[in-house]
Amino acid sequence: MPMSIWTRITEALSALALGEGLAAVFDRLRSPPERSVAFTIAVIALGAKMAKADGLVTRDEVTAFREVFQIAEADAPGAARVFNMARHDVAGFDDYARRIARMFQDQPAILTDLIEGLFHIAMADGTYHPNEDAFLEEVARIFGLSEAQFHTLKARFVPDTSPLPHSVLGISPNASLQEARAAWRQLVKDNHPDALVARGLPQEAVRMAEKRMIDINRAWETLSGKAV
Repeated sequence: MPMSIWTRITEALSALALGEGLAAVFDRLRSPPERSVAFTIAVIALGAKMAKADGLVTRDEVTAFREVFQIAEADAPGAARVFNMARHDVAGFDDYARRIARMFQDQPAILTDLIEGLFHIAMADGTYHPNEDAFLEEVARIFGLSEAQFHTLKARFVPDTSPLPHSVLGISPNASLQEARAAWRQLVKDNHPDALVARGLPQEAVRMAEKRMIDINRAWETLSGKAV
């Protein structure tokens, strides 16, 4: 029976040399299947740093972690250990972000997936704090996302940001219907569960794609004037 991702995370943390911080784990998890471990640690670690940005870790944010990763009670101590190590580590969030960016530099789609996980956690308490916005914008910059890509993600997650269909599809407001259709088809292809698993994401994180697909299809439906 294959080990759960939390068992593998626990083993990765146990392998740390005395005095090393959590960020050192990333440098050792360079290839599949361990990249799924790195992805999970990255979301929790950056989530912990982001929690410090608005100064409060809420029950809703903890619930958001559980929604994304389906953390069983037996695995909760492992998740808590990652969270607490990141929260108290002297390394800043930008150091984590740069290590993660280097790790996944050949798979930029994974970096976008990670930002989406952070948006999900940031919005879990129903409030998008200005410090969270600054945090996410800087992480996105380090990950190599353009300003337009960042605002496309923000439009989908933050309620008071107008989720314009062109923004969701990542196309110009002047794009033709044919260009919109091509963008929609590509996004559907890129966000198929098989594609996400192939990128090395843990099965739990594939659930984040469900909301994404709803938004993508709704944007195309709005632009095309017909049901998908």
